Amino acid sequence: MWRGTAARILLRACAPSMQQTPQLLQSPPARPIASFSTDWLGQLDEFGIATGAEREELEAKREGKKRFDLDPPRGPFGTQDAPAIVESHYDVRIVGCSGGVGEDEHDVTWFHLEKGKPYECPVCSQVFQLKVTGVGGQPGHDEHH
Repeated sequence: MWRGTAARILLRACAPSMQQTPQLLQSPPARPIASFSTDWLGQLDEFGIATGAEREELEAKREGKKRFDLDPPRGPFGTQDAPAIVESHYDVRIVGCSGGVGEDEHDVTWFHLEKGKPYECPVCSQVFQLKVTGVGGQPGHDEHH
C-alpha cells in the first residue's frame, strides 16, 4: 500500500514537468536496422548463388564433364608380385578395400596405407602399396607455409 501511495504522489509531482516536455514521452522514430539491395536478383543465372567449388562442379556438369571424381578407384586385383598402387600426396593415406568384383566383393575394410609398407587385406588377401606423388610428409603438415 505504501508503494502505491508513494507512486501516486511521485506522479503528481512530476506531472507538471512532463507536460512541459512531451517529447520525453514519445518514442523515437523507428529506423531500419539495415537495408538490403535486391538488384542482384535480376543477375542470377541457372546456378543461382552457387560459388567456388560448387559452381565449378555445376558448370562442368552442364558441359557433360565431371569436376570431381567421387567414384572409388578400380584396377587389377593386387598381389604380392603386382600390388594395387594407390597414389597420395603424402606418406600415408586411408584406403578402403571392397575385394574383387561380383561374388568376390566384401564389406569395405578401412586401413592406413603407409609409404614403404605394403598392406594385405585380411578379408580377401589383396595387396596395396602407396606411391607418393606429392610433397610427402604427414597430411596437414605442409612445409610451404
